[in-house]
Amino acid sequence: MKFIITSTDLLKRLQTVSGVLSTNNTLPILDNFLLELDTNQLTISASDLETTMITTVEVKAEEQGSIAVPARLLLDYLKTLPEQPLTFTIDEATLGVEISSSYGKSKLAGFTADEFPKNPEMDDPSSVMVTSEVLSEAIQKTIFATGNDDLRPVMSGIFCEFSSDELRFVATDAHKLVRYTRRDAKADKTASFIVPKKPLNLLKSILASSTADVNMEFDGKNLKLSFEGNVVIARLIDGKYPNYEAVIPKDNPNRMLVARAALLGSIRRVSIFSNKTTHQVRLRISGSELSVSAEDLDFSNEANERLSCSYEGDDMEIGFNSRFLIEMLNNLDTEDVELQLSAPNRAGILVPVNTDNAEEDILMLVMPVMLNA
Repeated sequence: MKFIITSTDLLKRLQTVSGVLSTNNTLPILDNFLLELDTNQLTISASDLETTMITTVEVKAEEQGSIAVPARLLLDYLKTLPEQPLTFTIDEATLGVEISSSYGKSKLAGFTADEFPKNPEMDDPSSVMVTSEVLSEAIQKTIFATGNDDLRPVMSGIFCEFSSDELRFVATDAHKLVRYTRRDAKADKTASFIVPKKPLNLLKSILASSTADVNMEFDGKNLKLSFEGNVVIARLIDGKYPNYEAVIPKDNPNRMLVARAALLGSIRRVSIFSNKTTHQVRLRISGSELSVSAEDLDFSNEANERLSCSYEGDDMEIGFNSRFLIEMLNNLDTEDVELQLSAPNRAGILVPVNTDNAEEDILMLVMPVMLNA
């Protein structure tokens, strides 16, 4: 088995799938890339049993064969080479891999491809075609709100609700929640499932530079995404997602319109002086003025800033975790945002104002922090 490929082309493909690799694999074979050669097509796979990523690249070859090669060793070697053609010669009897470059030859020991786990078979999958822009935006706008609690695995992924009217993506960790809806993408039939964040983080970085359509196939156990010669297969999280609509307050008579960048900058500065355990910032809204303050009584630190805003409602004082507000404001891209409030002990809702895309709907919810007296 022999093939020729440029070093930069191979490195780029290996780096694409290498995000799947785990440092604590239960099976030693998972520390390897699976290389499968079929005439002039080389298919490269990496897996951690939960997530599998596959990419295909054209090479110069006229043979077929497969082998597993040590991932870190091959990556480290390729990173040291300038762009040039490399010749891979694999002895299928000894599983030895010889790499010939303009500098000389390198050898490494491979493993039989039969040990590498097979891709899961999907049982009568449904499918949806979405643009990479829609999927990239959906992941970007929601993934930061997912939880990390091992005791509540359903909240560690993104909940997808597909219907003939829209696609909806939801993430929450019980302190903050994001509901992202796209009306310009639709499914043939209603479906819902929870996708773990690892494959979505991998997709986020790849889709950012892609313009291709993504074919999403899913059954009750797995999700398969295919685009531009790449395939990602993820095992879905089993369980029932919490009723997120029940926690979104419907009646919010107090509404504040404020410049997003100004509010973000103010919270960033003021939060430096907040308590390092609660990260609490206090918002005091009165008329057309918003006061943002924080204090750390243990160290006698405090800060207070004023911003102008447009406000309808009763004067109010409410506390939030500054880190949650900063994350949310960072993931909105409109000039102005609206903060909708009902009471100091009820969740606040943050929505963008005058979005460029009428087919997009974003709602972000943040739970309040009890104010110190």
